[in-house]
Amino acid sequence: MSSPERADRPLTVVLVGPMAAGKTSVGRKVARLLEVPFIDTDKRIVAAHGPIPQIFAEHGETRFRELEREAVATAVAEGGVVSLGGGAVTDAGTRALLAQHPVVFLTVGEAAVARRISGAGRPLLEGQGDPIDRWRTLFAERRGWYEEVADLTIDTSRRPMRTLAEEIAAWRKEQQ
Repeated sequence: MSSPERADRPLTVVLVGPMAAGKTSVGRKVARLLEVPFIDTDKRIVAAHGPIPQIFAEHGETRFRELEREAVATAVAEGGVVSLGGGAVTDAGTRALLAQHPVVFLTVGEAAVARRISGAGRPLLEGQGDPIDRWRTLFAERRGWYEEVADLTIDTSRRPMRTLAEEIAAWRKEQQ
């Protein structure tokens, strides 16, 4: 599914998955192993446009997804390990962009999520009843899209992040 890499940009691999799957933790390690940049599209959106909850409140989800699609397009054009926000796959335009790049779906079980989000500032999960119930609902809504765009699926629930990163880096090198 991946396109040939251009000599003037680093390897690209995109990480998708639900909140608390480890996209940032694993992604940073994969980037170090592949010796390429790590790009978090949510962080880029925040840097350029302000806090994500504020974007949703002032401009709505549709506008946020447009900004997100633009951030994803820029990031994959630059190359490196690109970590997407959990909802990026809900946008058809973003999914079309991902079809041109190697994508890893990081999945995670509920018990691991409960440990990872405990005490963490996760606005999408706050103030809406049980955060694990909300996480479960979001994951169920998005799982088909994650699977649609994925070339490789890895469960991050129980294995060390370093081992997962090594596995992803080795897989990506094989894709060349």
